[in-house]
Amino acid sequence: MKSYRIKPTLTAIATLLLATTLSAQRHGQAAAAEQAKLLQSHPELQATLFASEPMLLNPANMDIDAEGRVWVTEGVNYRLFKPWGKIQPEGDRIRILEDTDGDGRADLAKTFYQGNDVNAALGIAVLGTRVIVSCSPKVLLFTDENGDDKADGPPTVLFNGIGGVDHDHGAHAFVFGPDGKLYFNVGNNGGQLKTPDGKSFIIDKAGNEVNGRGRPYRQGLVFRCNLDGSGVETLGYNFRNNYEVAVDSFGTLWQSDNDDDGNRGVRINFVMEFGNYGYTDEFTGRGWRTKRTNQEKDVPSMHWYQNDPGVIPNLLQTGQGSPTGIAVYEGSLLPDVFRGQMMHCDAGPRIVRAYPVKPSGAGYTGEIVNMLQSNDPWYRPSDVCTAPDGSVFVADWHDGHVGGHHMTDHKKGQMTGRIYRLTPKGSDGRYAVPQKRTALSMLASPNLAARYIGWQQLNKVGAKAEGTLTKLWQSDDPRLRARALHLLARIDGLEKKYIGAALGDDNPDIRVTGLRIARERGIDVIPLVKQLVGDPSAAVRRECAIALRHNESPAAPALWAKLAQQHDGNDRWYLEALGLALDRQQDKFFGAWLEVVGSEWDTLAGRDIVWRSRSKKTPDLLVKILLDKKTGEADKPRYIRALDFQSGPEKEAALIKLLSAGG
Repeated sequence: MKSYRIKPTLTAIATLLLATTLSAQRHGQAAAAEQAKLLQSHPELQATLFASEPMLLNPANMDIDAEGRVWVTEGVNYRLFKPWGKIQPEGDRIRILEDTDGDGRADLAKTFYQGNDVNAALGIAVLGTRVIVSCSPKVLLFTDENGDDKADGPPTVLFNGIGGVDHDHGAHAFVFGPDGKLYFNVGNNGGQLKTPDGKSFIIDKAGNEVNGRGRPYRQGLVFRCNLDGSGVETLGYNFRNNYEVAVDSFGTLWQSDNDDDGNRGVRINFVMEFGNYGYTDEFTGRGWRTKRTNQEKDVPSMHWYQNDPGVIPNLLQTGQGSPTGIAVYEGSLLPDVFRGQMMHCDAGPRIVRAYPVKPSGAGYTGEIVNMLQSNDPWYRPSDVCTAPDGSVFVADWHDGHVGGHHMTDHKKGQMTGRIYRLTPKGSDGRYAVPQKRTALSMLASPNLAARYIGWQQLNKVGAKAEGTLTKLWQSDDPRLRARALHLLARIDGLEKKYIGAALGDDNPDIRVTGLRIARERGIDVIPLVKQLVGDPSAAVRRECAIALRHNESPAAPALWAKLAQQHDGNDRWYLEALGLALDRQQDKFFGAWLEVVGSEWDTLAGRDIVWRSRSKKTPDLLVKILLDKKTGEADKPRYIRALDFQSGPEKEAALIKLLSAGG
């Protein structure tokens, strides 16, 4: 795992002297300008100060609208149970920061809304005239139909009953996806989702109550829903504090997650849909310190139950930290190393990183490239967003403490907050949004708010947009092609045409996108999986397995068996995708595979599939593996642990067999 070191711009002695001087004066624009000199950016980037107090205070979350204006939720009223109590009686603000002269510095600040219902709100998404604010226990929807930069009135409630009130493990930001849907998450104190009136738990599309009680969901959760909050899908669970979710143009989800503080277990996840991410034991809900068979050797891995069947593997583990905002950079202004990659804030070590990934089997490998850090001990990056011009903005909570349940500047009149802007090294720092924009150019924007407007306009005209969208579909950029595909495949009567074109495309990411769209559109996936079941890309076959989840077609078991036969015994991502497809149909799917492989099931790959399965036939096969002389002593704990996930009389019979044989 590579870490790109940023060379300090000041000598260690000069930095220490400056930091000492600044400790006496932290508040105000002059102090902010001096403290910005301590920023250290990637060698190909430059960082400039965009805004500071008094324009904004304690930026908890940020979004950038289609006009390039920065929207910030403030956290002045943070941790009301602490001795300082409510610092701002009238409630926290949602601020709009604007650079009216294009010099790269905000010169105008407005208050969109102020109230105690948005105290230390952890999420904001600006989508045209709609503004979604996440503040446990509610997700609030504001509107500004007259464009006066003031909320039209009190907000309506999209969701309610979310835990984590006055806590950073609650409801987090919404983001707009390329499929026209909303994605969001809640940390482990959030743990549930209720209807707007707060009376009933949401029933998701899988038919499960979203209640965090372990049937099946636990701890932190990630969701997808329609723009009006309907059609909720639970896309992943068992996180600790998955602070934000990022969605790329192919519809792939990325998150960070925080460990129990101080255990070097902060992680980055590729979110394989519907997966369990292992913060606690799947069945008992016990924490990672609980002793168990085949326990991981190191604490960071132990923390996430990485050796258990049914747990999706981590992409990266980044050590100590307090991870916050995350986004995918899909612009062209920044250098190549950042394009198409995650950008992520970690307030603990005071750094913004990128995580360039490469496909690896059905999953990914990643590395670390540092983007922006500082020797200022108060620098606390809380969020990162992409502007319409492709530059990147970083919000800095700016505090002597990392957050949690304390902050240093809790005296009114002394609070701080900063926004920085990242551009290529040597650029003139000007900040401008193109004035002549079309729906297509907005769909192609690196900025999510602009994409939302372009998506809505093109989707509204339906078939009339086909010619326009075809231009993007025929481009060389696969991410732009994927955005066009999402809309083309939603034109009535043209779904099969464009999904078919996607499945025959040379790019595996486009094939994956086509299959995801078919699932979302309710198109019969069985013919499509038949077409792709032998695809050379393990990632495409991964999506085939996920597409078979809960599919009751008579053809589904045989298709799953074909996918299982292609497991090589070395790809945990692929194995877990196969496992996700088994849900509710263990006996049918696993039985179909056994029928095909017969006595040849006992291979490295076959043992993997047995280990991951939970059918009635699984316990007996696990015991056969354990009693086999070819099974090394070091491997036995793995299969003994797998028995913990079995149930019923078949498990009891297998255990008696094992004990009778002296196992």
